[in-house]
Order: sequence, then structure tokens, then C-alpha cells
Amino acid sequence: MSRAEMPQAEAAPRSPRPLWSLGLLRSEITMTFRRWRTLALLAVLAGVPVLVGVAVRIETGRGRSGGGGGPAFISQVTNNGVFLVFTSLAVTLPFFLPMAIGVIAGDSLAGEAHGGTLRYLLVAPAGRTRLLLVKYATTLTFCLVGTLTVALSALATGALLFPLGEVTLLSGTSIPLAEGLLRALAIAGAVALSLVGVAAIGLFLSTLTTSGIAAMATTVGLLITVQILDTLPQLAPVQPYLFPHYWLSFADLLRDPVYWDQLEKNFGLQALYAAVFGTAAWARFTTRDITA
Repeated sequence: MSRAEMPQAEAAPRSPRPLWSLGLLRSEITMTFRRWRTLALLAVLAGVPVLVGVAVRIETGRGRSGGGGGPAFISQVTNNGVFLVFTSLAVTLPFFLPMAIGVIAGDSLAGEAHGGTLRYLLVAPAGRTRLLLVKYATTLTFCLVGTLTVALSALATGALLFPLGEVTLLSGTSIPLAEGLLRALAIAGAVALSLVGVAAIGLFLSTLTTSGIAAMATTVGLLITVQILDTLPQLAPVQPYLFPHYWLSFADLLRDPVYWDQLEKNFGLQALYAAVFGTAAWARFTTRDITA
């Protein structure tokens, strides 16, 4: 090829790369779950059910029922270890799980910018929209893994400390252990879906700063503030629109028949937050001047 022909050959348009590919996602998930911070968060989540189970066991050994306060089904733990799964998810959902999600989501882009690696990730063939989708998908993966970590730790602890058998639902109906385990899996999935909104908020906040610590702290601070607002009677008309308002609706999966009304409101609200803050994150990130 002559020199005169080389510019035309180099200027030939490249075929567009797909918006989504598994290679970048696999790399991002692998890197995220290899970090010591992520492993530490999972260890804390796994430790909560152990502490709850041991506390209930000690209270039982002292002759108490273990039903004073806490979730409505905590008194059932001593009769069936499967209920430790439901209790542990109820204990971790208001703070521990969303805090962990806030750390992962808040650091997703701001941490890259602070470390000086964001600019290199945005060179071809990554692209901003594609990178944003991968970061959000990785955060959602952590939502599921974190929830399953709590559930599996609670199930193992419950099996060691308490008897297993037929599961008596909140409506009084008894179901076989196998069906009870399936309901526990469904509840873990419902809890993971309840964190979709927090993940989107954290991702949006991560696009506003180059400090991972600032994004994480803001996400966690917002989480605490909104949950306080959700307890004030004066704000009752606004509370159904706050993202944590229907979080504990997963307990309706322990009824026969299942009450879907609150669950559907929860999933719809999380989808709304994901759409609004996901769009805001995309608008901010795709127009942001990347200097690091």
C-alpha cells in the first residue's frame, strides 16, 4: 500500500462495538470481589446472623422465649432455625445491607477517578455508557451476593443452634421444610430487589465527585436521613415515596396466600428510583469532563 493510500485506509470507519459485552463485566466483578474491602463487608454481613442466633440461643438458655421486640417472627427462631434467615434479613436490611451497597456503589466511579484510572477505562473500546452500565450491574451483583451471604450464614447458624422442620407461616399454615427453604430463597431475592434504588442513588452520587470516601459517606448519610424521615408521623403523606418505606414487605412472602400488594409497591418504587437516578447518573457521567 502506498503512502497516499494509507490515510484513507486508516480513516475507514471501525465497526461499532456492542454496548454490552460480558468481558468487561466479568473483569469488573472479579476485581470488585477480590478487594479486601468487599470481602470485609461480606464477612460483616455473614457475622450478623451468627450474633443474632447466638443471642437468641443464650436468651433461650436463660428460660426466655426470645420474642421480646424485634421482627414479628423472631420468637419462631427457637422452634425452627429457618426463621433465623428471615430474622437476619430483617435485622440487616435497615442498615447493614444498604450501607454495604452504598460503599460499593459510591466508590464505583469516584474511586476510579481518585485513583487516576477512570480516564484509562474510558478509552476505546469501553465508552462512558457501557462503563456506567457495567458499574451498575456489578453493584447489583453485590446486592444479590450480599443478601445470599446473610441468608446462607443464617441458615447454617440456624441449623447448628436450633431444630429444623416444618415451617409455620405467619398466617398459621404449616408447610414442608423444602417449601420453607424455597420461600427463604424468594425472600432473599425480594430483599436484593429492594436495594436496587440504593444502588442507583449511590452510582449517581459517585458521578458527582472524584472522592470515593465522599461518595460513600454521602450515600450512607442519605440512607440514614431518609430512614429517620420514614419514622416521623408528620411526614406520613410523603413516606410511601421514600425508597426504604416498603423494605420489610418481604414478610408477606411468609403468608398463605401471599400478600402481593406491598411487595408490588416496593418493586415499583425501586424501579422508579433506579430509572430516575440511573438516568441522572448517565446524564452527568456522559457530559462530565474527565481529568483523572
